[in-house]
Amino acid sequence: METGLKGLEAVLAIARRGSFRAAALDLGLSTTALSHTIGRLEAGLGVRLFNRTTRSVSLTDAGRDFVARVAPAIAEIRAAMDTARSQRETPSGMLRINASAQAGREVAPLVLDFLRRYPEMQVDLVTEGRLVDIVADGFDLGIRPADLVPRDMIALPLGRPERHAVVAAPEWLLRHPAPRSPADLDPAHCLRIRLPNGALLRWPFEKDGAPLPFEAKGRLTMDEPAIARAAVLDGAGIGYFIEGDVAEDLAAGRMIRLLEDWTPARPGFSLYYPGRRNPSAGFAAFIAMVRDGNKAPPVPR
Repeated sequence: METGLKGLEAVLAIARRGSFRAAALDLGLSTTALSHTIGRLEAGLGVRLFNRTTRSVSLTDAGRDFVARVAPAIAEIRAAMDTARSQRETPSGMLRINASAQAGREVAPLVLDFLRRYPEMQVDLVTEGRLVDIVADGFDLGIRPADLVPRDMIALPLGRPERHAVVAAPEWLLRHPAPRSPADLDPAHCLRIRLPNGALLRWPFEKDGAPLPFEAKGRLTMDEPAIARAAVLDGAGIGYFIEGDVAEDLAAGRMIRLLEDWTPARPGFSLYYPGRRNPSAGFAAFIAMVRDGNKAPPVPR
């Protein structure tokens, strides 16, 4: 039986994404081609790896055991390939990065500069709300707020410290008094935010170095800033955002900023990765660009 690395990668992609369609998109294949690949592999093994219905895909018991054994082997193969690539002086190959949507916007200019400098490199930038295991999911790098980076990772600051903004729509403030301190906030009027790790955000207010976390208890909970922004503009209540996500609304008067003295700048995003003994030339070049960027003087705001 001839399995091939691509067939094994296909199994891991489907197991990771829980969908043939999503896995096919990740792999750059058609759903039909991916289905044929898995069918040939299952025929060669003599067992089914996936239970398929029109609505869902799940691993069989044999499939779970297969993935548990194959995943570490694939990781070793990737490491061996990275080691081989590290011998090249010219960066080439694929760099896979997982980031939140906001972090993706922060790193995009750096990625474009990287591609201009190294024409033999490719970058796959995946943005999603959930916090993933970048090693298990086959990513080289992750980018998340500094306080969400796993402790066993090497982390580098990326970009400027972030300001947050507490905001409400002008129409909402016509019906409710503007708070002068967090103590004036009605928790029921404050939209709740779910973080990528599943926890609910306690709004991190601070004054004169003294933290004052606040627990929002509004009826609406969201994990996507664009949806939260739309809700605030529609008068659903008070929202808590990264400043850049609502800067245009504040400038245009569509939102009013509240409690600005209670939201000082906080550490921004971090780029993180597991320790590597023999990083590829492309990986090392990207990390060097991040380090060089951290040495540059801050851009005036």
